[in-house]
Amino acid sequence: MAFGRKNKDTTAAKTPTPVLTGEARKIAVEGAIPVPVEIAGQFAWRILAVVAVLVVAGLLIIQLKDIVIPLLVALLISALLVPIVNFLVRHKWPKALAVATTLIGFLAVVTGLFWLVIAQVRAGFPDLQDRSLAAFEDFKVFLAGEPFDISEKDFNGYIDQAFTAIEANSDFLVNGALNVGTTAGHVLTGALIALFATIFILIDGRGVWAWIVRLFPRKARRALDGSGQAGWMTLTTFVKVQIFVAFIDAVGIGIGAFFIGLTIPGGFPLLIPITIAVFLGSFIPVVGAVATGSLAILVALVFGGPFAAIAMAAVVLGVQQLEGHVLQPLVLGSAVKVHPLAVVFAVAAGAGIAGIAGALFAVPVVAVANVMVNYVASGKWRVQARPQKEDVAKPV
Repeated sequence: MAFGRKNKDTTAAKTPTPVLTGEARKIAVEGAIPVPVEIAGQFAWRILAVVAVLVVAGLLIIQLKDIVIPLLVALLISALLVPIVNFLVRHKWPKALAVATTLIGFLAVVTGLFWLVIAQVRAGFPDLQDRSLAAFEDFKVFLAGEPFDISEKDFNGYIDQAFTAIEANSDFLVNGALNVGTTAGHVLTGALIALFATIFILIDGRGVWAWIVRLFPRKARRALDGSGQAGWMTLTTFVKVQIFVAFIDAVGIGIGAFFIGLTIPGGFPLLIPITIAVFLGSFIPVVGAVATGSLAILVALVFGGPFAAIAMAAVVLGVQQLEGHVLQPLVLGSAVKVHPLAVVFAVAAGAGIAGIAGALFAVPVVAVANVMVNYVASGKWRVQARPQKEDVAKPV
């Protein structure tokens, strides 16, 4: 009997606990976890998954930056040149001739701008050197007066200390020079990659994109193709608008420098190089015009003194305000679906992560990604094969 009771108790102890499945388990879980916590948890793991994908993508881009940056440059150039090639093809030009003419014309314009800058700088360098030496002497006289009272002996002592510090850090400077040489090699390699990528995009960009789309599952191809076309339309619009904004910045600062030059004997030197530098620098939104406009302020200070420099600074800040409060919100904001505040934060984040390259590509990357994601989320790709203008731009 004892053995039987023991066996009975063991059997009872081994009775399996009921397992909740289906609706019963769902009801039990819903009762155990508060609804706000459950919703927060669902959002949290999805956000973490998105962040993880972005981090992995960022690490890959950093490792492949020597390829990624030239590719992005090629995409920006192609967004400018592809409409020109298409225009020529529509007017019965052979495709090869249209591509060659467009690309050679673009390279000629860029080369001409750089040649003009170099020629103007060489022509104005002797005068700039003389004026810089004179300004340096004036600065020493200024420091010798009240309230600084820095004698020439003390000033020369500070200069000697600076040269001593430079000699003490000569190894660092040598390494920096070697890094500059390495960077020059990377720039040359990147330029060649960008050139070849641009050529292939101009010749068969649609074929390249079709090949990329075929790499994805069939069910995702229609959405990916439509979002890619929307992103390309956005990138093309961005490049056109940014050229217009850069032109306004360059003209505004150039006109201001011209009128300020009326108070400087011999006119405002290096006016053309500074205007071109502002035009090129303005392709970095928000901060580009100010950074390059600082050159104009420095030249005004050397040649015209403090008052001319203050006037030039007012012009540069005025142009920057025009860009930030009028051109960016009204023109760029209506061309691509990116809020001006997002432009500012994108440029700041891009510059912090990848320096000049990050600041240059931040806005187009954000604009294209924003349009592509919104187009896929809207579901319009299910009913129309190609995105429309209202899908990539704000209604004006």
